[in-house]
Amino acid sequence: MADDIKAYYEEHGRKVYFYLMSLCSNEDTAEELTQETFYQAIRSLSKYRGDCSVYTWLCGIAKNLWLRELRRRNSNPVAEPDYSEVDLSPPPDRIAESNDGKIFLLKRIHRLPETEKEIVLLRATGELSFREIGEIFSKSENWARVTFYRAKQKLKKE
Repeated sequence: MADDIKAYYEEHGRKVYFYLMSLCSNEDTAEELTQETFYQAIRSLSKYRGDCSVYTWLCGIAKNLWLRELRRRNSNPVAEPDYSEVDLSPPPDRIAESNDGKIFLLKRIHRLPETEKEIVLLRATGELSFREIGEIFSKSENWARVTFYRAKQKLKKE
């Protein structure tokens, strides 16, 4: 049993972390929520029915934990800076480091509506199929496909 858990973490831990990074954009929060995701997964392992892949199941747990964290933050608001007027273009040193403009693209992705942002990142970083994405959102595969396409079109316009 302990070896199974370790294998799941080794196989999916990094992908779950990147998924959470796409949601919260904070390394410490993503790391903390990744650990909590696996803790919750261990506690509810008997509830896993095998309807979806383990990674899809873990992303569902991670998303719920992130939503719980957002609710907690909203109930205890901390004055956060207003980023609406901040220039989101990447600094020159980052452009030089990133040959393909990943940082620029990620900033644009983070400006998408929440659902579209999640779908694009699940597809790009999580390498999930449209069927698995649909399962996470309790929607159809076609819904995931169409929503991804629309988000991609928005990114192309920018």
